[in-house]
Amino acid sequence: MIRLRRVYDPPEPEADGVRVLVDRLWPRGLSKEAAGVDEWPRAVAPSTELRKWFHGGGSAGEFRRRYEAELAEPEVVAELDRLRAWAAAGPVTLLTAVKDPASSHAAVLAELLRD
Repeated sequence: MIRLRRVYDPPEPEADGVRVLVDRLWPRGLSKEAAGVDEWPRAVAPSTELRKWFHGGGSAGEFRRRYEAELAEPEVVAELDRLRAWAAAGPVTLLTAVKDPASSHAAVLAELLRD
């Protein structure tokens, strides 16, 4: 099972399983203790260039296409395989600082991991 949650929400140890931060940058104003992050594989986060492009006015559809291309790079595939292995063993919660995780890169990543 793969869940999406905001990293600012309090951890739910019974349901979260492995808590994985999928953002490139650490969330502002949040201590590592409060976040309860188990893993932080920065390679699966959108690149700095892609993030800046999107926040500069890029379209969601083109963002998704470019992000999926980044996720297909060989060095990222190994991280994705690790995430899939954790998900096969138990719950995994993908954490992000964005306000709406269901409309973010984390949702694209979760969909890819579920397939």
